[in-house]
Amino acid sequence: MSTRERLLKFVKEAQPYLAVILLQFGYAGSAIIAKSALNHGMSHFTFAVYRNAFATLVFAPFAIVLERKIRPNMTVSIFLKIMLLGLLEPVIDQNLYYTGLRYTTATFATAMCNVLPALTFMLAWILRLEKVNVRRLSSQAKIVGTTVTFGGAMIMTLIGGPTIGLPWTRHLLSTTTATSTSLTELQPIKGALFIAAGCICWACFYNLQAITLKTYPAALSLTCLICSAGAVQGTALTLVAERGNTSIWSIHFDTKLLSYVYSGMVTSGVGYYVSGLIMKDKGPVFVTAFNPLNMVIVAILGSFILSEQLNLGRGGCLIWCRMNI
Repeated sequence: MSTRERLLKFVKEAQPYLAVILLQFGYAGSAIIAKSALNHGMSHFTFAVYRNAFATLVFAPFAIVLERKIRPNMTVSIFLKIMLLGLLEPVIDQNLYYTGLRYTTATFATAMCNVLPALTFMLAWILRLEKVNVRRLSSQAKIVGTTVTFGGAMIMTLIGGPTIGLPWTRHLLSTTTATSTSLTELQPIKGALFIAAGCICWACFYNLQAITLKTYPAALSLTCLICSAGAVQGTALTLVAERGNTSIWSIHFDTKLLSYVYSGMVTSGVGYYVSGLIMKDKGPVFVTAFNPLNMVIVAILGSFILSEQLNLGRGGCLIWCRMNI
């Protein structure tokens, strides 16, 4: 094998790893922007609606043109799966997660999401999307990683530990605290329950997406259909939950609009599409296995941008232990 062929083989094998790593940077940016918007009064209901609506508007033209030859016919089974996918992540998970984010910090919320690989692995194991042989070292690592991840999540939730006084956050602590807690006081346990419930829906979403792609392989079209279904169902939920409160639908050139556009294009649009491409070959567990990287990125960015204080317990090393693929 020539050097060029080896290089091409290496690049091909490295593509899924690079893609999921870049996704974590995108997710981290979304968490920071969304937390800032929530601090300024953004409704998580309209946020879920607008981000998925923006994703649909941006990516639908590309899906129509690029996948016109490979897009299969719509069946009742596929339609029901798409509607369920649109309900699980764009509606239920996003509203639960951002409700939890209101009661916590961006770092805490992303650290709690490290239970996602464990939940996805257990569901994939039950649905036989993930093969497990307890005699193999890789399977043993996944099982141990699942156990440690749940243990780390409990420790992070219940044990705060001393605050790590970072030099660049000390002089901003007083003003930041007043801003970030003006709407709701931080309640880590309450927030953790919302986020954990959202992660269960998110894990179900990933496994159902992997199943749906087997009969509907047009990943970009599936992404647009999921986002559009989520936007419609989210609108219905918002009209019921926020009836009479028309001010939440207003759009201005501010952090809220930035969160709608960024999260819609990166987290929903690119996130669903790239995750779908990867899980066709690697499975849903691989897509979620790099989530701990998101926590590190958000912890660093959050301390600079949002002046969030880090605790030795919350965000400690146990939650960082991830499953080996």
